[in-house]
Amino acid sequence: VDAGSLPDYPLSVEERIDSHYFLTWERRRWLSSDMRLRGTPECRAYYFDLICLSFDHSPLGTLPADLATLARMLMVDPTHFAQLCKLDYGPLHRWSLYRCDNGEVRYGHAYVTRTLQEALSRREDNRARTEAANVAKRLQRLRATVAGLHLDLSKNDAAIRWMDEWLTQQGCAKRSTSW
Repeated sequence: VDAGSLPDYPLSVEERIDSHYFLTWERRRWLSSDMRLRGTPECRAYYFDLICLSFDHSPLGTLPADLATLARMLMVDPTHFAQLCKLDYGPLHRWSLYRCDNGEVRYGHAYVTRTLQEALSRREDNRARTEAANVAKRLQRLRATVAGLHLDLSKNDAAIRWMDEWLTQQGCAKRSTSW
């Protein structure tokens, strides 16, 4: 397959979700899916295993494009695995080849990719909320410290923010009235 004709995989090899020890599984979607209804029990098991395995690869949600490697990962005979992959509802059902940002060609699955993109988005949202809460608490502590020195100045939001920015630029991690 010509790598130039493949779609680009949307996640970078730089993305990590090391603390993400579970996967979101849309139970109702799975129960009514063609793969579950038409695939053999063996193919369904390998299909699910491949989804789980893809979460630990780089880029996230991808698998090697080599069937022999996939067979080793699944601990199955490579010839048997290759035969299963020829089925309409084989272990690689709806897995497609993508070109990754490191130039490698790997398998990806739209559902897995969407799930991971949502997880990464939630992580960024959580990081932003945490950072905003940290800034608010830092400003509150600074305001309380300044109130002990000059009550009117502590009521000036612009002044408090300016002081906080200046202290941050100075690398002041442990703030006290001496600053």
